[in-house]
Amino acid sequence: MIRQPIVSVLGHIDHGKTHLLDSIRGSTVIEREAGRITQHIGATEVPIDVIYKICGPLLSSKRFTVPGLLFIDTPGHQAFTTLRARGGALSDLAVLVVDINEGFKPQTVESLNILKRYKTPFVVAANKIDLINGWVSEKKPFAESYKKQVERAMDVLDKKIYELVGKIYNHGFSSERYDRVADFTKNIAVVPVSARTGEGVPDLLMVLVGLAQRFLESQLKTEEGPGEGTVLEVKEEKGLGPTVDVIIYNGSVKQGDTVVLGGTDRPIVTKVKALLKPKPLDEIRDPTERFKSVKNVSAASGVKISGKDLDCVIAGAPLKVAVNNIDSVIRSIQSECKIVIETEEDGVVVKADAIGSLEGLAFELKNKGIPIKKAEVGDVSRRDMVEASTVSEPLRRVVLGFNVRVLPDAKEEQAKLFVNNVIYRLLEDYEEWCMKRKTDLEKEKREEIVYPGKIKILEGCIFRTSKPAIFGVRVLGGRIRTGQELMRNDGKIVGKIKSIRSVEESYKEALAGKEVAIAADEPTIGRQIKENDILYVSIPENDAKKLSALELTFDEKEILDDVIEIKRKEKAFWGM
Repeated sequence: MIRQPIVSVLGHIDHGKTHLLDSIRGSTVIEREAGRITQHIGATEVPIDVIYKICGPLLSSKRFTVPGLLFIDTPGHQAFTTLRARGGALSDLAVLVVDINEGFKPQTVESLNILKRYKTPFVVAANKIDLINGWVSEKKPFAESYKKQVERAMDVLDKKIYELVGKIYNHGFSSERYDRVADFTKNIAVVPVSARTGEGVPDLLMVLVGLAQRFLESQLKTEEGPGEGTVLEVKEEKGLGPTVDVIIYNGSVKQGDTVVLGGTDRPIVTKVKALLKPKPLDEIRDPTERFKSVKNVSAASGVKISGKDLDCVIAGAPLKVAVNNIDSVIRSIQSECKIVIETEEDGVVVKADAIGSLEGLAFELKNKGIPIKKAEVGDVSRRDMVEASTVSEPLRRVVLGFNVRVLPDAKEEQAKLFVNNVIYRLLEDYEEWCMKRKTDLEKEKREEIVYPGKIKILEGCIFRTSKPAIFGVRVLGGRIRTGQELMRNDGKIVGKIKSIRSVEESYKEALAGKEVAIAADEPTIGRQIKENDILYVSIPENDAKKLSALELTFDEKEILDDVIEIKRKEKAFWGM
């Protein structure tokens, strides 16, 4: 028995992966995606009779034993590497979607690396040819429409194709436009398409089904046996309760089978109450029509399973049918569900809705050098917020939640919380906050350091002689702040600045050139200080060392040198 090949669709954000599948199935799944970006692996079955219909004359009278194609629509952002790799590992074939006008992007390169790592055969869909200047795009095979284009548009397309071929070559693959490929074992086929108009879609399906039939037939042979699959999503369905959407990639699953699935804290053992399949060309995540109840499903297919205790299953977890070996299957599931993520005490707390999402987010954070304190599947709770609040590094007192709920007892004042259902936006929000918070922290740190300051007591501006002494001063250089000690040029501390005022307004600090009135408890005018005296801010020795590493104004440097000279009269190596 030949099963249908699993085809992963990979590529950069906005290069048209889901639109391409929409063009095949005539659906609008992309309109219902968060941020118009596919967030989880989805599955669409395209039966062989539909492929015959779409391809028409391209296939002529050719007939295939392959029963169709099962597409896995994968997220496009590089943060989903691990989730996509799961799709890649399951895939027999792949379609790498590239915007022919934008060319290669970072996620395109990353997708190529995944395909190379898993040695997955692939085809390049050069999308958005309808945007080429002068190109007239219709819902036809590319082979037919190309001949009808004006020469200038054909030249532009050929130039862009060869630019793409060059980029692919730089990554270790030889490629060519599909209709010019002589040997598909040596060259990657590049198929020009327009997901918007449907142009080139017949050519793409023809190449995929042809490659599957010619080169993959032996590995597509399957025998009846206990089914194995991957959970795409856990959903609450009206009238059914919790259900799981699964890709069955090996064997078969029957109604009444005992299955073991990965759960939040332990494997879930349950019986299959119902098997529900979306109708052909519908999308398992969001079907436009009702599901059809079936007695069994065989690889490879997407199916919804109903049963008890499925609300505890984790998206991205494995599913296995257990016949007489439940214990060994449970141990196997436990092993496969282990999430190996490096953690550090001074890291962020990460929560996600699925294993793949969690691993993908962890991968992205690691690439950015951001440590992780804890990584778990599940909603954000008070315990997560409290745990994040104990981190010593201020920029890491954060909880990052991808596609999860925030429970009512999780209070944001305990730590900073970021939640989003699009990973790259989640990380952008966090990085933007980090930049702002870092600036604030540096400002706070700067305010903690005592900066150089030099003042002169103004003649005729003694408003009170003691307890506190209030007198007018001019800031000759640097700055003065409340709470700072003042000293004379002989090193004698004369008092601490209690307040700084100008007319009716109070200030925290006064900068060079300002004339203000200051109040100080300790000195008495006429004894410790008098009119026209020059006073300096007394700088602690540790702050003097820190100041030497900072950018100071010429005046500040000059005043710091004066302070060091004064201090070294008492302590020879002060500030060194």
